[in-house]
Amino acid sequence: MNTLRIKLFRSLFAACLALVATVSAFAQAAAPAAATPPPPPAPTLEQRIAGLEAYIGNGDPSAALKVGPKDKDGNLTIPAGLTTPSVGVAGPGHNAWMMTSAALVLFMTLPGLALFYGGLVRTKNVLSVMAQCLSLAGLVTILWWAFGYSLVFGKSFNSPFLGGSEFFFLKGVDSAPNTDYAFWVSQNVFAIYQMMFAIITPALIVGAIAERMKFSAMILFMTGWMFLVYFPLAHMVWGVNGFMNGVWNAGATIKAIDFAGGTVVHMSSGWSALILCMLVGKRLGFGKTPMLPHSLVLCMVGTGMLWVGWYGFNAGSAVAADGVAANAFTTTTLATGVAASVWALLEYLTRKKASVLGLCSGAVSGLVVVTPACGFIDSTSAMWVGILAGAIPFFAVTKLKAMFGYDDALDTFGVHAVGGTLGALLTGVFATPAVNANLSTNLKDVVGKTLWIEQIKAIGITLVMAAVATVIIALIVKALVGLRPSVEAEQEGLDLSDHGEEGYIYESKS
Repeated sequence: MNTLRIKLFRSLFAACLALVATVSAFAQAAAPAAATPPPPPAPTLEQRIAGLEAYIGNGDPSAALKVGPKDKDGNLTIPAGLTTPSVGVAGPGHNAWMMTSAALVLFMTLPGLALFYGGLVRTKNVLSVMAQCLSLAGLVTILWWAFGYSLVFGKSFNSPFLGGSEFFFLKGVDSAPNTDYAFWVSQNVFAIYQMMFAIITPALIVGAIAERMKFSAMILFMTGWMFLVYFPLAHMVWGVNGFMNGVWNAGATIKAIDFAGGTVVHMSSGWSALILCMLVGKRLGFGKTPMLPHSLVLCMVGTGMLWVGWYGFNAGSAVAADGVAANAFTTTTLATGVAASVWALLEYLTRKKASVLGLCSGAVSGLVVVTPACGFIDSTSAMWVGILAGAIPFFAVTKLKAMFGYDDALDTFGVHAVGGTLGALLTGVFATPAVNANLSTNLKDVVGKTLWIEQIKAIGITLVMAAVATVIIALIVKALVGLRPSVEAEQEGLDLSDHGEEGYIYESKS
């Protein structure tokens, strides 16, 4: 009986399954088939060619979509989903140039600036300035990855003074371009390129407080300085909605221009360096004990490396391998060579000798002064920039420092603050859209007319930001760990007191 019931149950269950399957199949057959949207048409040959032309001209690749097709009335139509292979893809040539430029800018700090500064200090402190340059490369890399890139080039805060949080920890920063800043350069390459600027800027300050600021105090100060000065200032000048980005932000309150860092890099670091060196105080024996450079050979080698690396700094700021980059390359070379010659000439006229240190100082001054202008001026203007770059910082270094008695150990203020300020002003005088058509985008009413006034406004804001923030940060660091080493440690040298090492060990031959 039980066996019979089980067989009956199995038969009924099988019949139910068959019925469900039949009904389901009938319903599917009766229902209309879901419409599959057709794929967008392939881009036309004209659109593909327009994409390639945009790559060559460093233009917007999505503009290629506006090349046909047209409807029966001749109006442009862009089918939904239509794209071309060039949209959202980095261009290999532009990417290659920007990766090269990033390496060149790092080369400026390591080893260029490290050798330049290292040769100018005394033997007992050569490692300390090199350690400061190297440690800042590591520190700023971490800060840039975590917060810096986003605070400078983000925009989620919708603020003209600080970027946003969308790129914290480089979230979403991949090989696709960020078209707010470049159509043909991967965003991760752009981020790393800009990181190199962030590395060298605080390293420049080291020159003013060389030989008498504790390593721990330097690290704490530079950390605060990046957040209070560099990140907001870089966004204000270069951020797509920045307060002083006259080239790209139509709503910029101050319509200033800065091609590669006259205000952001040189003014900010130079004016901060002056304030900091006065707060830290003079070196022991300053004005009484000779403090001559221990190796002008290292200084000369470092200068050459700075000049070579600066092509990445200036020409790379075009963010493309294009005509603007070529112009920046040319004007950088001319201004630098002229400035080095003018400085040496002035030394010869006043001292009857042209020194190697003078040639080095003149070359660096030329590089600094032409930096904000190089992508906006022509060759003739570059020659005038070079002449002024050789003369005015020469006066600041040889006369101004003696007049006021501040101990700017390696002339960071005289070269970078004075030179950066001069360069920012000259940019407003000499900039022309004949060299850089981007000046006509939002600045056609001020270029050649009142742009120099906008530059003075940017100079004033940069100076105030750098000075006020430096005082605040230095006083906090002084209260926490102190700014200077002990008298004994300073006399011994920071190589031993801070790092337990010596730059040179002279062993006896016995």
